[in-house]
Amino acid sequence: MFNQRINKLRTDFSTLGIDAAIILNFENQFYFSGLKAITYSRPIVLGIDSETTHLIIPSLEEEHAKDKTTIENLYVYHETKLRSFEGESYLDYFSKLLDHFPENGRIGIEFSSLPVILGNMLTEKGFTLVNLDKHIAEMRFVKDEEELKLIREAGSLVSIALKNSLENAKAGITEIELDQFGNKALFQEVAKKHPNSTLDFFVMSPSGVKRTNMPHVFSNTRALETNDIIIHSRQVGFNGYRAECERTFFIGEPTSEQAKVFNIAVEAQAEVLKQIKVGMRASDVNEIARLIIADAGLEKYMNHRTGHGIGIGLHEEPSLRFDNELVLKEGMVFCVEPGIYVPDIGGFRHSDTVILTNEGTELITEYPSSLEELVF
Repeated sequence: MFNQRINKLRTDFSTLGIDAAIILNFENQFYFSGLKAITYSRPIVLGIDSETTHLIIPSLEEEHAKDKTTIENLYVYHETKLRSFEGESYLDYFSKLLDHFPENGRIGIEFSSLPVILGNMLTEKGFTLVNLDKHIAEMRFVKDEEELKLIREAGSLVSIALKNSLENAKAGITEIELDQFGNKALFQEVAKKHPNSTLDFFVMSPSGVKRTNMPHVFSNTRALETNDIIIHSRQVGFNGYRAECERTFFIGEPTSEQAKVFNIAVEAQAEVLKQIKVGMRASDVNEIARLIIADAGLEKYMNHRTGHGIGIGLHEEPSLRFDNELVLKEGMVFCVEPGIYVPDIGGFRHSDTVILTNEGTELITEYPSSLEELVF
């Protein structure tokens, strides 16, 4: 799978007008090599030329790289006194890597991830830089069957986790305690069904009128109260690929204003899930939700797009935005999550993950969405 992606990029060299590529974004490094480190505090550089592949890597990731990748040339740098004489710094190795590329050639690089120090080294050696950001993003737009298999399982896992948290929701427990019910169920399910797999996850449960109006905040030790509103949001990454599910719910009965806005948010999301399909423009998908929210007089409380792509990244292209004219294709995967955030009333957002196919749109996450089923 990874070698096929590298070879696909190589076949595009002539179209892109480049002689080699340097990959610095860690998601793209995983996409092309299979290597996913826990932390990237030490630089990792992937180089691809017309004949071979190169990886500059710290010594603590050497065995990891050998296990997960088929990269031909490893340049290992060290940070201990005992072994420092065995290799240069990553900058020394970067300079040596450039010696493998055609003199005064054109090098593809992700401009959004390029440190100035490396950019200076490239230009000082006479290379012309070509931006690969858009091209690699487009390569990742459409998922292959192996990617979709992993995303479907991530959808099943995230639904299990969300279900277990919501079914234990009650006044008196904290946001973090709410999260742990789903976390425990998630860990148990993966351990039982998927030995030797990797798992990463994201969860947040902002509660109360003020905190639900902050779309992205960490869960904290605030205790849930009677008549609270909560947005419980989850992503699960299974062997590197992600799915998302979230629900807005209540501890006790919502106010009439909250019920009204909740139902508009649910209607907007449900209509997008009903209509999104291969062949639509991304902007038209966004317009479905916008019109419903605008007709209710709530458009000024929309703070973000209707949805986003998902796969390796938590949020990745393409976006379901008002200004994105991209035509949707089979194999694209989206989180559909129109949100409404009203001061002094609360924030409202459901999210589900869908896979687009020529036979129809496949919903891979599940949990009830109606108000009656989301009052605890």
